[in-house]
Amino acid sequence: MTLSQDAVVRTFMRNGRITVLPAKRSRRLMLFDYVAQMFDVGVRYSESEVNRILLRLHDDYVTLRRCLVDEDFLSRDHGVYWRSRGSMDL
Repeated sequence: MTLSQDAVVRTFMRNGRITVLPAKRSRRLMLFDYVAQMFDVGVRYSESEVNRILLRLHDDYVTLRRCLVDEDFLSRDHGVYWRSRGSMDL
């Protein structure tokens, strides 16, 4: 049985904040996809801008940022970040 992204978000977030990162990779990827949608496609963000956005979602924004980069939801080059993966509204 797989959970939908909505179910994953409901399970691992409270009051708009991540309570815990899922242990299962498939669920983590769904949560990361949700988080990636906080970043606009085609926009470049400084590290401090990324940190500010992620801190609203999770106290350990550094780990969350690293996970997003490691899983290719965000790309970075010389302190500049951009969204490189994730669902998009059409």
